[in-house]
Parts: sequence; C-alpha cells; structure tokens
Amino acid sequence: MTNKKAESSDPLLEFQQEINNELEQSRRSLSEIRLMLEQSQAELTRLTQRNASITGKMQQVQSNFETLPREELRVTFNEALDAQQRLLVMRGQMDKLQSDQSHIQRYIGYLEKVQLFVFNEKAISKDVKQQQQPASTGVDTLALMMDAIENDRIKISHEMHDGPAQVLSNFIIQADIANHLIDIDPAKAKIELENLKAAAESTFKRIRAYIYELRPMTLDDLGLVPTIKRFFENFAEQNGVEYKYEYKGAERRLVSYLDVLIFRAVQELLANAVDHNKDYPVKLQIYVQVIYEDSVVRVIVRDNGKGFDTTQLEQTGGHGLQTLQQRIKMAGGEIEIESQPGKGCTVTFQIPAIEPGGAAPEIPPVK
Repeated sequence: MTNKKAESSDPLLEFQQEINNELEQSRRSLSEIRLMLEQSQAELTRLTQRNASITGKMQQVQSNFETLPREELRVTFNEALDAQQRLLVMRGQMDKLQSDQSHIQRYIGYLEKVQLFVFNEKAISKDVKQQQQPASTGVDTLALMMDAIENDRIKISHEMHDGPAQVLSNFIIQADIANHLIDIDPAKAKIELENLKAAAESTFKRIRAYIYELRPMTLDDLGLVPTIKRFFENFAEQNGVEYKYEYKGAERRLVSYLDVLIFRAVQELLANAVDHNKDYPVKLQIYVQVIYEDSVVRVIVRDNGKGFDTTQLEQTGGHGLQTLQQRIKMAGGEIEIESQPGKGCTVTFQIPAIEPGGAAPEIPPVK
C-alpha cells in the first residue's frame, strides 16, 4: 500500500502523465485544425469564384452606370461589398488556422523530444546526466526563450485577425453613405465607392504586412533565405532605402529556433539602421549577405550611415544590439560590430548550423 502511494506521488511519473495528456490533446487539436483548414480552403475557393463573378458583373455595371436602374446598382454594389468582406475574413481565418497549425506542430515536436530525452533516459546514472547537461543548457535555454517570444508574437498576430472586423465596420458605414448617394447623386456615389475600394485594399495590405512581420509563414514553408529576401525588399520599399541582398552556399533547414533567431536578428539590425540614420543627410544603403558554410550560418549586415563609436555602445543606448549579442552568444554563436563615426556600421554574426536531429558543430571564430 505504501509503495503504491509513493509511486502515485512520484513527481517524474506525474510529469510524464501530464506530458502524455498534453500530447494527446495537442494531437486532437491538430486534427481538428487540419479538418477546419480543408473546410476553409473549400469555402475560400468558393468565395474567390463568387468574387470573380461579381467583379465581372461590376465591370458591366460601370460600363452602363448611367442607364441601369438605381435599385440594380444598389443590389450589385451591396453584393460586391459583401463578397469582398467575406473573402477578406476567410483569408484572415485561413492565415490564423495555418499559424495555429504551425505552432501546434512545433509544440508537439518539443513534447516528443521531452519524452525521448527525459523519460527514455531514466536508467542513465545521475552523474552521466550531470555531465551531459552543461553542454546543452545554453542551447536549450535559448530554444525555450525563443519559443516563448514566438508564442507572444503568434498571439499578437492572432489578435490582428480581429482587427479587420473594426475596419470593416467603418467600410460598412462608408458603403451606407454611398448607398444613399445613389438616389441623390450617382456620380458622387461612384466616387465614394471607388474611394471605399481603394481604402479597403490599402488597409488589407497593411494588415497582411503587419501579420507577416510578426510571424512570416514563409519561414516554415519556404525557408530562411526567401523569407529574409521578401522582408528586406518590403522593408526597403517602405523606408525608402537602397538595398542589396545576396546569399552564398547551399541553404538547408536548421532547427526552428535558429532560423527564427537569424531572421529576428536581421529584422533588428535593419530597424536599427533606419532608426539611427533618420536625420543623416546621405541616402541610406543597406547590404545583407547570408552565407551557409559547413558548420555555421554567417550573416553580414552593412550600412553607409553615420556610424558610432563602438566603445560607447552602452552609453549611446544600444540596448537592441546588446540584447542581440546576448541571444547570439547563448546560441553558441559569435558577433562582431564594426563602426566609426561617419563611416557606417557592419555587423557580422554567425550561428551554429544545427540541423533537426543534429548536434552542435565546432564554431570557428568570426572572419
């Protein structure tokens, strides 16, 4: 009786049961999301076809705007607005479901690793475990930290999907105004509807760009190199900077948190370059290079900005760079910052090229 009680209160067994329950629940959630994705994709296809049909009808209406009855105009414009709203919401729902799916898949992967490395090694002696732990503590800590950061970003991106509802409410008000104008001044109603369409397209682009910045789906789907390229192009266009991007070597997938770390590092460095050179009279030029080597991924970010004294980094408020230095070192990497007043800034960092299921390689010094 005593043995059973002791066994039932074994913290390791309780933790194992919690992991098993969490895995089972997560796998059920993943199956539900996949089913919802299939249903949403079918609905998205239907709505896309409907929108295309109504767009064709709208073109006919515009060609015969002066001769068609006002009631027919009103019905057609309402159908077009409804189709665009439904399509916008469904696309947002698809993005959210895909983000949820990616997040749960990573979470299941971590839980399975816990099962593998914790519960399958209970027979290993305590001394051996203590010898093994220091080698992976830094990387494991970084993985947990990056995952927590990504969870927060994913949560924010989910909340962004609720934002279009408020934007659409403003669009509906504008549509009502246009609807009333059809009976009073059809010409002004047409202008109002054109403005409404332009505002909807602009808002939708901004929302999608924000969601992409928070958690780019291409990082999971296409990989690091095209994701950085796409982000860099959009960033340069939005901020009016000249840019050049290139990569060398054969791109390969790293463990998820390292790909995330590299992408966030490039984001941080690009943002720093723009923020610290807003008042600099020279047009900003930024160069980014990603190099895949045998044991590391090396990244170079260079700008022609006003530069700074690296010995005064802490005093000049370079908290972003200091945080970046800590993250890269925690991942077993290295970073070097070269800058002088009036001579721009070059940041070179490298991260161990740990592939899924692989071990951390030896890290050579930064070249």
